[in-house]
Amino acid sequence: MNKKNALKVQGLSKIYSKKPSLELKALDNLNLEVKEGEIFGLLGPNGAGKTTFLNILAGTVIKNSGNVNVWGFDLDKNPREVRASIGIVPQEVNLDAFFSPKKILELQAGLYGIPKKERITDTILKIVSLESQADSYARSLSGGMKRRLLIAKAMVHRPPILVLDEPTAGVDVELRQNLWNNVRALNKQGVTIILTTHLMHEAEEMCNRIAIINKGNLAKVDTTKNLLDSIKTKKIIFKVEKIKEVNQNSLNGIKFSYNNNEITAVYERKKHKIDEIISRIKNSGMEINDISTVDGNLEDVFIDLTKS
Repeated sequence: MNKKNALKVQGLSKIYSKKPSLELKALDNLNLEVKEGEIFGLLGPNGAGKTTFLNILAGTVIKNSGNVNVWGFDLDKNPREVRASIGIVPQEVNLDAFFSPKKILELQAGLYGIPKKERITDTILKIVSLESQADSYARSLSGGMKRRLLIAKAMVHRPPILVLDEPTAGVDVELRQNLWNNVRALNKQGVTIILTTHLMHEAEEMCNRIAIINKGNLAKVDTTKNLLDSIKTKKIIFKVEKIKEVNQNSLNGIKFSYNNNEITAVYERKKHKIDEIISRIKNSGMEINDISTVDGNLEDVFIDLTKS
């Protein structure tokens, strides 16, 4: 069964211009599709256009051209429906210090015009594990709790799509894990998640598919697995008894580097086999004590795609 698009973007452009001669293309003809029910990662270096893109979805920045369709609604024709279909969790913690989580969610529901009897405040507090802090002052919450309260705030109108902008910025490891468990639980309930992050291992662990944006353009979009499989090089580290130089003849693209009693070999995965590398070390008269391999990660793909 084909899943419908939660988000479809065609030819999206945004130009900031102080003078006609000083045009900055924040987004340049961006095309993107996010499927219903997936956890979709949006990666890119600073200034790539991610924030502009999210601000257009949120309605705080007006695009120059292109089409944005959210949950079947056109941003130009149905802006209210678009806003109702999406919940955006910002990077900045913007909470009233003297309100309790419960009060904050009730107020937010009021802003969305949700009648009192249709509000699900207690359910949302449970989902983000804040039920026992429901009546505490927001200022007394820890950093991780405030993050979760931001997610709760974005959920009051039950949007089918949740956008998380750098959700774990400044959050410690344990809280990060807790936050991701919450996000996975929401996704299991059918919420489509779009997230931006600077942490590559986070995207690798969380996302079904990833789009890498660079200079307002889509550099690549693919499943996380395919992106990782596209890494061309592999690295092996050998601990040896005594270092000797490997014969440089016919290296055929294998690069060796030496450090104390360690030799690192970097080679193309499709071109060479691990046995061949081991033979080269042994033929140079070295005794191998230990071998460890380093598989490439998303960071390698990212660097490869975003280097100018």
